[in-house]
Amino acid sequence: MKFWNTVARTILTHRVATIIIIAVITGLLASQFKNVKFSYTEANLLPEDNPANIEYNKFLSIFGEEGNIVVLAVKDSTLFSNPKKFNNWLALADSISNYKKIIEGVISFSNIQELQKNIEEQKFELKSSFHKKNFNKHEIDSIKDHIFNNLPFYDNILFNKETGTVQTIVYIDKIIVNTKVRSDFVKNVFNPLIKKFDKENNLQVRVSGMPYVRSMNAASVKSEMGMFVILGLGVTGFIFFLFFRSVRATVITLSVVIIGVLWSFGFMGLLGFKISILTALIPPLIIVIGVPNAIFLIHKYQQEVHKHGNKAKSLQRVITKVGNATLMTNITTAAGFATFIFTKSTILKEFGIIASINIMGIFVISLCLIPVLYSFMPLPKPKHLKHLEKKWADGIVNGMAKIIRNKKPYVYVVAFSLIVIAGIGANRIKVSGSLIEDMSKKTQFFKDIVFFENEFGGILPLEILVDTKKNKGVMNLSTLKRIDKLESEINKIPELSKPISINNIVKYSKQAFYNGNPKFYSLPTSQEKNFILAYAKNSGGNTSSLANMVDKTGQHTRITTFMKDIGTERMEQIQEELQVIIDKNFPKNQYDVTLTGKALVFVKGTNYLIHNLIISLGLAILLIALFIGGLFKNYKMILISLIPNIFPLILTSGLMGYLGIPLKPSTILVFSIAFGISVDDTIHFLAKYRQELMASKGNVKTSVYKALRETGISMFYTSIVLFFGFLVFVISSFGGTKALGGLVSITLLFAMISNLILLPSLLITFEKNMTKKKKKKSHHKKIHN
Repeated sequence: MKFWNTVARTILTHRVATIIIIAVITGLLASQFKNVKFSYTEANLLPEDNPANIEYNKFLSIFGEEGNIVVLAVKDSTLFSNPKKFNNWLALADSISNYKKIIEGVISFSNIQELQKNIEEQKFELKSSFHKKNFNKHEIDSIKDHIFNNLPFYDNILFNKETGTVQTIVYIDKIIVNTKVRSDFVKNVFNPLIKKFDKENNLQVRVSGMPYVRSMNAASVKSEMGMFVILGLGVTGFIFFLFFRSVRATVITLSVVIIGVLWSFGFMGLLGFKISILTALIPPLIIVIGVPNAIFLIHKYQQEVHKHGNKAKSLQRVITKVGNATLMTNITTAAGFATFIFTKSTILKEFGIIASINIMGIFVISLCLIPVLYSFMPLPKPKHLKHLEKKWADGIVNGMAKIIRNKKPYVYVVAFSLIVIAGIGANRIKVSGSLIEDMSKKTQFFKDIVFFENEFGGILPLEILVDTKKNKGVMNLSTLKRIDKLESEINKIPELSKPISINNIVKYSKQAFYNGNPKFYSLPTSQEKNFILAYAKNSGGNTSSLANMVDKTGQHTRITTFMKDIGTERMEQIQEELQVIIDKNFPKNQYDVTLTGKALVFVKGTNYLIHNLIISLGLAILLIALFIGGLFKNYKMILISLIPNIFPLILTSGLMGYLGIPLKPSTILVFSIAFGISVDDTIHFLAKYRQELMASKGNVKTSVYKALRETGISMFYTSIVLFFGFLVFVISSFGGTKALGGLVSITLLFAMISNLILLPSLLITFEKNMTKKKKKKSHHKKIHN
């Protein structure tokens, strides 16, 4: 108590200095805003030393960045029937290829090249199919017939023979593909070019590929992040005002929360952390933590003013009485998020560091600013204190007290029944590792993803790295035949696209050797191989812009296929199917074959994240249990305090199962966030209960009811504000944000009921059992004497 008296005296006697210190810190952190940047690549959820990451990095070291392709497609019969449209389609590809600093290369109808045999020099040569840019209808018909029927090499690369869809492939420079330069190019140059083409030619160009999807998704995340911070402030501020009926209290609360949000961005910039899928949640999280702090502090201030009308005494008691409980709640919440720091995942560590620092930051801001700002203002008017006397508020508290007093058996029966029902639902939860599932389904770029899945098999790259363990081992005919068998099996899996590998080049070389006859587009025989390789050796350099399929030593090769957005469960099944085929066709003593690629790494990352978040939640529960154990020095109190907070999590998991909401990075956070917040109510209640217990000399029942009356309304206010504060996220166009907002809101509602009814019921039941045991012991002593 002496400590908090000292804190109160220091803050209230150095009011101006306190404001200046907060202002200086805010200014210094605001100067770091320039360092706040968005992440322009997919979140790598795995630690660096994870086997999946090691394999992926090995692949990148050999072949470089694999997710640098942007694809454009048109599915419209008028493209070939209207010369203007066709010629403009060729011109579009040429105009994109002119951005040499951004674009590594373009493969399209405008620059299509054919592999031809030079008999005199006994070598293959790449020659342009067309020597002019403007074609008439007759020439276009001839071009279409030639490409679709005589160049199988380009099937599923530049066209879909069955549907007539035409595609252009754009290779973004690997150096800038994961930077802001790529994002700016897509926004300021690429998209305007496409829109202009669409308008002038009355065609719909479909655009996709991971660099493009990342750019468009990042733009959507950026716009929604700002929108939800503003909406969160607006909604929580409005509901806060409805409860307190005080513009002054509302402005003070919002000011505190806004400063907290500014600090969160400042710390991200200071520490050099980029805004990722997880750190983007920090600003709204600060609103969530800040508002309850303000509610408890302001409500206590108004209660004290209502009691005796002494401002100085009221402000001192706010800090001494509520400061301790608020510190405890913020420490436990921060500790819960700090458990992420102990994981090996960089993105989780950054999230844990930023969250825990800013949770303690918002506590300091709340405790210092709210009493200081009120000290400069006149006492609240009677109308601002009327909410303390509201009959409906007393009715809620009295109703809960009545349930606790008379209906405890029913409370336990209902709670147990709900746990059983929720447990059945929780068993239905599935895990989702989809890269695009949470993206806005209303946007055109999401519709284009579905289009490319239907036309070309997907946009999510899956890579198979083949290590032959010897130089030039790739070009052995036995290796090529093994690759061919694997590709045949891949073609049987409907969720995967037609694979691209060195075999495409070799087959095309055989076709060129036989003067371009498409019937010879196949692997050579052992006799043919010698002749064809002799031609290839004399050719020098790459025979195609797709020849980045073998490393310089000839030891490693890649097989690239693209995957539909199929989710974790099916992706793992496909991985198992492919592994069986690989083990069958590639003897381990001769080959090392690994499955990798962004899609696979993301799936494994999702599973890793979920596993770590569950561990972190367990650690948080353990830390809070130890904290409460230290507070009450009683292991039964630990159990009593944890049950009301684990109960809502069980109900929410059951709800997720019944509604078909999967476990994924966004939804798994629901449990950590909701647990951290619901525990705050428990600690506030137990802290007051402990004070009353000491005052009443151990009368549990009296202490429970007094604590309920003292903290019940504050707990109700905070829960309602937070419920609606999180509920605004359901209007998001992102599935993950929508699910996070809805689930946290529902969980907090469950937690409020649990903490206001189940927790007091358990405390009184515990008291009865203790009383009975004491009576038995006393009775035994009497008999013994």
